[in-house]
Amino acid sequence: MLIRAEGVAKSFGPNQVLKSIKLQINRGDRIALIGINGSGKSTLLQILTGKLKPDMGELIIKTDKVGYLPQMPTFNGDETVLEAVKGASISSSLSQRIGELENMMSSGIPENGLTWDDIAEEYGHLRGQMDRFSGDLNSRERDILKRMGIDQEMLLKKTAQLSGGETTKVMLAKVLLRVEDFDLIILDEPTSHLDISAVEWLEDFLLKLDCTQIVVSHDRYFLDNVVTKVVELETGKLRAYSGNYSSFTEKKSLDVERQWKESEKIRIEKERQERVMEDLHRREWFGTTHKTRQKMIDRMDQVERPFKDKEIMIDIGVSGKSGKNMILAKDLQVRRGRNEVLRGLDLSLETGDKLGIFGPNGSGKTTLIKAVLQELSYKGEMWIAPGARIGYYAQGHDMLSNTMTPEEQLLKIMGEEERLTVRRLLAKLLLTGELVERPIGTLSGGERARVALAVLIADRRNLLIMDEPTNYLDIPAKHSVESALSEYPGTLLIVTHDRYLMDAVCNKVGLLRDGRLDVHLGNYSSLKGRAIQSTKVEEALVYRVVSPFTEWKSRRKYQPGERITISESEMDRFQWALDTGKIKRIPGKEMKRVSS
Repeated sequence: MLIRAEGVAKSFGPNQVLKSIKLQINRGDRIALIGINGSGKSTLLQILTGKLKPDMGELIIKTDKVGYLPQMPTFNGDETVLEAVKGASISSSLSQRIGELENMMSSGIPENGLTWDDIAEEYGHLRGQMDRFSGDLNSRERDILKRMGIDQEMLLKKTAQLSGGETTKVMLAKVLLRVEDFDLIILDEPTSHLDISAVEWLEDFLLKLDCTQIVVSHDRYFLDNVVTKVVELETGKLRAYSGNYSSFTEKKSLDVERQWKESEKIRIEKERQERVMEDLHRREWFGTTHKTRQKMIDRMDQVERPFKDKEIMIDIGVSGKSGKNMILAKDLQVRRGRNEVLRGLDLSLETGDKLGIFGPNGSGKTTLIKAVLQELSYKGEMWIAPGARIGYYAQGHDMLSNTMTPEEQLLKIMGEEERLTVRRLLAKLLLTGELVERPIGTLSGGERARVALAVLIADRRNLLIMDEPTNYLDIPAKHSVESALSEYPGTLLIVTHDRYLMDAVCNKVGLLRDGRLDVHLGNYSSLKGRAIQSTKVEEALVYRVVSPFTEWKSRRKYQPGERITISESEMDRFQWALDTGKIKRIPGKEMKRVSS
């Protein structure tokens, strides 16, 4: 056991973030800590690392060998990147020996067999090694820095000159260079500024480590490949599930179903007993039998209903029609300054296609988007369907005005007379109250992302070009976006590092590298040769949705009036919805292809 928390709680003013947290972290654990934005994940990590004291509860930490990547790391701005990372790679045994020598000198008691001259000579030699930064890096160090995108030019920069993304990569490199010295590493959003190749290298790197790992990440593909235990922080409480993220979604679905069934069973029985009690009271008003019955009702176990957070509701419609082809480009060449970013690139996007483009940072993904939007000059051929109505989602939300409020931004598109419609649309994206009336520039990254999505919904475009649409979103919001995009009837061109998004939405994926685009029919997993589930055909019954609900395994959201088919092998995922009246059986049977 490395860390144990028992009954840990933490509040900030009237807001209780953590409630009676119970957690034990053992040697060799590979844990994912997940939860919606603002649920308290970073607060819990700071408590587990001893950087923040809990208000109450017991916290036992049995190691001080902890490597920590905070969500917003900082450095001493006067040091260079080389000094920051090279200093981190000096072995802990060297530091430990210096400490031992200093303890001898302060206590006046040398080790057996050592003279004071020996101690002074060794101490001077080791201090010289500690203080010397020759700039030489061994092959392991160079490989880690290269994978993190840290080149020679960046190594010479002062850490004060780094952007937020560069600072995160340097701190991650610093932790990885010293990883053999740690019993535990804690990584808060380690993949947020890495391209897919770097993330996949990091996955392999972490899998080879013996140390305990705690990871906070919204990258579900990463969590599937790295962790063996998922701990969910919800309403201030923790619940642990064995397995990776996909296993968690299945077990969470079963948990929710079980809780609904138990709570409904107790509710029904309680109502029955109350009716019996009322009948006894009417018939035997002079007796005390009904009071005994009331005490029995009061003693009935209460099963907490599953937590239901507010859900983002997204439905992206289209207007306008186009022919078979939406975009055709041949031998496209684009230069940025002296650099030829795209060379001989071909692109064919048909109506209804959903193409996900990925590639190394700096490979020209955003350049390609700008060329399609006619914002950059290019050589070669480019044809865009006359009926194409393009909606653009920029990575930095450039389409938004920082001085306008979300309401003003949408009224500009939809018209002043649509104020009620605008408010309803923003509310579906959980933008209500003061958030609607604040300047967009003062909103968080996730809130700005939701405003940008609202703009796309309001515009009803038939060709969406999206640059990192799931950035800044927590996992439930990502599922909502994926569900909306998978059902979107128009054409999509998405630039993303989100492999889970490409699997859920795209029917084509393209690797942009060395100025060219290599397109593969299928999703990301099929490109990488990951096992794809086999399917079988079953008879399915037909149901109508009565009230909104979420099917937790797929995270699919269903709305009233929808017609759904459910086969026998799928019924365990929908039984709770049937039992609680959220769906009802209607006449009809169909054959359906389901995953086996």
